[in-house]
Amino acid sequence: MTKAETEKNKLELSNESEVGSELSIEMLKSQEKKVLFKVLLTMFLTLIFISIIFIIYENNIRDVFGAAKPVIYLYPEKVQDIYVSLDYKGDLLADYPDYDKSIKGWKVRAYPSGKLINHADKKEYSYLFWEGNPYKKVDWDLSTGFVIAKKDLKKFLQKTLKEIGLTPKEYNEFIVYWYPIMMKNKYSLIHFADKQYLETAPLTISPKPDSLLRVFMVVKALDKKIKIKKQVIKAFKRTGFTVVEWGGTNLN
Repeated sequence: MTKAETEKNKLELSNESEVGSELSIEMLKSQEKKVLFKVLLTMFLTLIFISIIFIIYENNIRDVFGAAKPVIYLYPEKVQDIYVSLDYKGDLLADYPDYDKSIKGWKVRAYPSGKLINHADKKEYSYLFWEGNPYKKVDWDLSTGFVIAKKDLKKFLQKTLKEIGLTPKEYNEFIVYWYPIMMKNKYSLIHFADKQYLETAPLTISPKPDSLLRVFMVVKALDKKIKIKKQVIKAFKRTGFTVVEWGGTNLN
């Protein structure tokens, strides 16, 4: 083999090596792109999944509860220690202050203003809060009630809750909680439960209050207005040591 042929072979081998290297680099880049694409796709799908779960949670978290945000106000005539026992026929999902399972309730020092000092943690509270899901589904009696359009909800709640016996402070706190939930409904069928709720969530209070008001609203979403027998609202008169509770449930 001549010197020229040897140099030519070297050049060809060099070119082939360079081509091979370039192919290897391109293959490596292609593989890296595929890996990067898979990582980004996984992150994107995970983000979508988390967003969907968050939206479902935000829209429905209160809908699954049998009793959503019942709060209990205590108004004694003088400062005194009060024991409140809640024998709820279901699972408690949230409480504030902590529900003491050993006594099935709370022990607090209550003031005429409504201020509460919880015995367990010595902290101040405005009311006793709990939320739960009943063991057995309640077949709520919706034979009477009110069918209210979205645009009329605020006025209806203000007027009706006042007639029932809630103070402005109490019914405003009720409306602030329930109005955003009910705004999702074109129409709301509203019934204020009495005996059915009392049987599901019996309260025992010591010393026994002179007057006790428990307002529990059952709400069902409607796409169109229907006729229903109007529920008779009973006015509540506050006398002596007064206890007031409000809450509700959202039926889907």
